[in-house]
Amino acid sequence: TGWREDRNGAGFNSPCIGWCTGKIKTTVVYPATEKHLQKYLRQELSLIQETGEDYKKITLPFIESQSFSIQWVYNILEKKAEADRIIYENPDPAHGFVLIPDLKWNQKQVDDLYLIAICHCRGIKSLRDLTAEHLPLLKNISREGKEAIVKRFGIGGAQLRVYLHYQPSYYHLHVHFTALGYDAPGCTVERAHLLSDVIDHLERDSQYYQKCTLTFALRADEPLLKKFQEAGRV
Repeated sequence: TGWREDRNGAGFNSPCIGWCTGKIKTTVVYPATEKHLQKYLRQELSLIQETGEDYKKITLPFIESQSFSIQWVYNILEKKAEADRIIYENPDPAHGFVLIPDLKWNQKQVDDLYLIAICHCRGIKSLRDLTAEHLPLLKNISREGKEAIVKRFGIGGAQLRVYLHYQPSYYHLHVHFTALGYDAPGCTVERAHLLSDVIDHLERDSQYYQKCTLTFALRADEPLLKKFQEAGRV
């Protein structure tokens, strides 16, 4: 069991229980709210091409206007919650992180291995905030995360998919580690950005993610989509 939150607050303080029997994997969310129901209903998607200016004028003001609580993230970093689930930690406040299993993975097999590296540094909301000054952090996550996984689970770096989401499900920088053969939720091309590519882009241009166009999909009911529609960008 554990706690989960998405960026719309649908899962905030909602216990999630997952188990796997044979070839059927089930996740139960209780209590289920209207936001949960909307999240899991099939909906039309719109592909957004967000320029650097779009981020500054549309996305960032939207993020700042919302009350997206990430206290549960801070509780993990401060060992107030899930301390027994931490696989590895680099405690450095600027360049360190904790590595924990994602709640979608039951840790009973490595075929669907899924871990999350959560950085200790606060204030990095997403890919858009990254500059060359964050390269030591990103390289630590890549190198030390892979070392911890091969030591604990016997899965080498060449068998891992290591990536960031944009848009992320919560606005505190975190990196996903999944088994390469696992078709993990959110590993599609319009959302996942390989950590190795992110590092390469920042080594070439410190301001790359402040200037580039990022593409992502939004569901029909997401408030951010309405903001892009109002701005005539969809």
